[in-house]
Amino acid sequence: MLLLTDWPKGYQKVIIDEVDSTMKEARRRQADLIQSTWILAKNQTNAHGRRGRTWSNPNGNFSATLALKIKEDPTRLALRSFVTALALFDTLAYVTKAPKLLSLKWPNDVLMEDKKVAGILLESFGSGKVIDFLFIGVGVNLVPLPDGIEPSFGSVLLPVSLSDFDFKIDPEDFLVYLAANFDYWEKQLRNFGFSKLRKVWLSRAVKVGDMIAVRTGSDLYEGIFDTIDDSGNLVLKIESDIKIIPAGDVYF
Repeated sequence: MLLLTDWPKGYQKVIIDEVDSTMKEARRRQADLIQSTWILAKNQTNAHGRRGRTWSNPNGNFSATLALKIKEDPTRLALRSFVTALALFDTLAYVTKAPKLLSLKWPNDVLMEDKKVAGILLESFGSGKVIDFLFIGVGVNLVPLPDGIEPSFGSVLLPVSLSDFDFKIDPEDFLVYLAANFDYWEKQLRNFGFSKLRKVWLSRAVKVGDMIAVRTGSDLYEGIFDTIDDSGNLVLKIESDIKIIPAGDVYF
């Protein structure tokens, strides 16, 4: 568990009272951004999660987007989901002092007692084969649960908030810890590659070695969650075969 509490160098910070979506706001500001910038909204009126799912955001919840200025092959961008997940895990562990309550769900959720406490959304924009900005949306349930989190296929992955465990933190304070931890893991990725992050992520992941279901579009696969590979793809064992899954929804 990292103890990083200072605002990291090289990142700007924008705090907005109300906005439709921090992701949309990041796109609107893109042309004027000169460095990576965190955009935090105290209230969002039209937020969304993966696959366009609604994400309500009452006052006191955490909703932010990092506009990460980046020049990189698009095939490596998905690794920032793991950077962000590890940063969220460390931040929540620091805030709650209860890391044993936390786990990571492929590809981009953070769980608390096997319930969803935080989610991550990646969107990229650029020209040609090089991406100029990666937008990383982060939502964390700090206060009583938001509406609009849909039940998972085949089972219900219930939402949970820090307030359910009597933990309290202001979103702006949470942002400082998250930004510091993100900067740490981003530097680990850039300096040493994905291998270290992969090892740590797997040590914190839920259902490794267990039977899971994965939906990719209209297809549904069931098998053993074996590992993630060097590109962050899920490796699923289906009887005697191996299925490599780059993106999808995991259900227990």
